[in-house]
Amino acid sequence: MDTHALLWFLEGVEDLSGTARVTMEDRDSVLLVSAASVWEIAIKSSLGKLSVPDDLLGELDAQGFRFLDVSPGHAWEVRRLSMGTHKDPFDRLLAAQALYEGLPIISGDAQLDEYGIHRHW
Repeated sequence: MDTHALLWFLEGVEDLSGTARVTMEDRDSVLLVSAASVWEIAIKSSLGKLSVPDDLLGELDAQGFRFLDVSPGHAWEVRRLSMGTHKDPFDRLLAAQALYEGLPIISGDAQLDEYGIHRHW
């Protein structure tokens, strides 16, 4: 899932689509949180741009989220993505992971559509 979708879900933000929320609340859904999202959250938290619990990883684990490591294959997949309009390196890595693994991504970011990913929103 995209970082913003994860944060909105955890915070109960209304901007999360109903479809995304239902999927994320369904205990049968396998929800993957990329190490890239954890890294992005850590950076923004350390800069004071985001407030998250110190035990975020434990909270995610307790809620049933699974973690997706960033592999060399994921990083190398980025080379195939057009620069297009989407320049955010975290989102580009999430897109590459989704393509490499053949996974949909939960995201409200329509710019990800240019990569041919199945975006669940």
